[in-house]
Amino acid sequence: MNIQAFLSEKISVAMCAAGAPADSEPLVRQSAKVQFGDYQANGVMGAAKKMGIPPRQLAEKILEKLDITDIADKVEIAGPGFINIFLSPQWVAKQAEYALADEHLNVTPVEPQTIVIDYSSPNVAKQMHVGHLRSTIIGDASARTLSFLGHNVVRANHLGDWGTQFGMLIAYLEKKQNENAADMALSDLEEFYREAKKHYDEDEVFAERARNYVVKLQSGDEYCRTMWRKLVDITMQQNQVTYQRLNVTLTEDDIMGESLYNPMLAGIVADLKAKGLAVESEGATVVFLDEYKNKEGEPMGVIVQKKDGGYLYTTTDIACAKYRHETLHADRVLYYIDSRQHQHLMQAWTIVRKAGYIPDSMSLEHHMFGMMLGKDGRPFKTRSGGTIRLTDLLDEAQERARALIADKNPDMDKDELDNVARVVGIGAVKYADLSKNRTTDYIFDWDLMLSFEGNTAPYMQYAYTRVASIFKRADIDENALTQPIALTQSHERQLALRLVQFDETIMQVSREGTPHVMCAYLYDLAQTFSGFYENCPILSAEDESTRQSRLKLARLTAKTLKQGLDTLGIETVDRM
Repeated sequence: MNIQAFLSEKISVAMCAAGAPADSEPLVRQSAKVQFGDYQANGVMGAAKKMGIPPRQLAEKILEKLDITDIADKVEIAGPGFINIFLSPQWVAKQAEYALADEHLNVTPVEPQTIVIDYSSPNVAKQMHVGHLRSTIIGDASARTLSFLGHNVVRANHLGDWGTQFGMLIAYLEKKQNENAADMALSDLEEFYREAKKHYDEDEVFAERARNYVVKLQSGDEYCRTMWRKLVDITMQQNQVTYQRLNVTLTEDDIMGESLYNPMLAGIVADLKAKGLAVESEGATVVFLDEYKNKEGEPMGVIVQKKDGGYLYTTTDIACAKYRHETLHADRVLYYIDSRQHQHLMQAWTIVRKAGYIPDSMSLEHHMFGMMLGKDGRPFKTRSGGTIRLTDLLDEAQERARALIADKNPDMDKDELDNVARVVGIGAVKYADLSKNRTTDYIFDWDLMLSFEGNTAPYMQYAYTRVASIFKRADIDENALTQPIALTQSHERQLALRLVQFDETIMQVSREGTPHVMCAYLYDLAQTFSGFYENCPILSAEDESTRQSRLKLARLTAKTLKQGLDTLGIETVDRM
């Protein structure tokens, strides 16, 4: 149950009954301090100002109309007109029971939407590098969260699989008389790419052949299509291995590359001209947007077709939005693309809306993110200044985690050690990123991310194993826990309340695409459990009903930690 939404609704009704304007927001928040109750409604001041009366006077009227006696022990007015709500321990205990009994932790059902998530987007004939990490794992956390809530999630891997470079690559494959491209590893393709580029720049005959192959490929020539397909397949087989290592849910079925939209582009340019939105300008086809001004203060021109007839990323992104409405029937589209692309996307979407290609109800959201930086504050690179391949980064994470785990558990057998090192190492890389607000740049630091202290994956994974081990140690059958949850101690109440706030946390993440909110919640939950564990004996509780009640709270904590980490794509283990 979403307590925040429930209280907001109740207070809204009471505000209207007390004469507040219909659009008044109750502004219900979790209280920052215990003395201010569990929740606080902060909207009285704004409503009272509109009404021209003292806030406390309105607050008193609201309290007369507010009916929450079944869930709250006490409701009081504080300061100029804040309403503090103290929830009843019996009611919180009941919510915890519901969450424990429900596979979905009693999370409020949603009205399912079709939500397209555009993320990862590697390039063909190139290995994935650290620049792809944030889009891939933040996008996947969003996809997992929305799927858990019951939405119809369409994962769209917008693969860079089209453009002039393919003529060059096909020509080079042919030059090497190497049509057996499927046997090549992707590292060979990268070497191919560099060599092909060199030939393209230095050999005019080769460059001419490459340009011809681009035209042939785009007009559907069978030989060129076959070679292009090989390049795509080799790339994605390699990328799929990386996705599996990262515990990312993308599959080959989710590939929606740039090539998919190619057949739509000519029709879109013709339509934009027919609608009077696009005009000829110096040989190119341009849409001038009043919403964006250039340095001279004139409407900015966005090119949708070049002088030579070629199309741009903007044209593809217009087609992409149109396709996601017409074919995928999306209610919402979330783009996990870095912040440098923001203006480009906004311009494409402005054109999409002006052309009427999507309904007003369809939401296009750029969930942008900052860069991954090294300790020197510059973009994260190898010591020699090169791009770090994702597979090398993951290898190093596992090696470092393996050394740490082996040091703590010298008797652990090799297979278990390998598995724990994988789970902890990969989890550490992902969590370090996901726990930071995606809109900011973040510093990549091995020591911090692999620490067993603080808001890190090893700390969270260890917190889970610690709770799960209580049941193992005592050899307890969970079905034998028949006594109800009772919250008599403050630490019990605090833990139960935090547990039932999982609902509002996951709803916020689903709205805003902010996995760091889930990380902060899980870290706080783990710390709250620590306080409970130290102050409330579980297995040695004074009586059987208290023991069972506390075991139930421990069980719900383990379930919630595991589910929360799962929405982030982070695995857990039973022993660390």
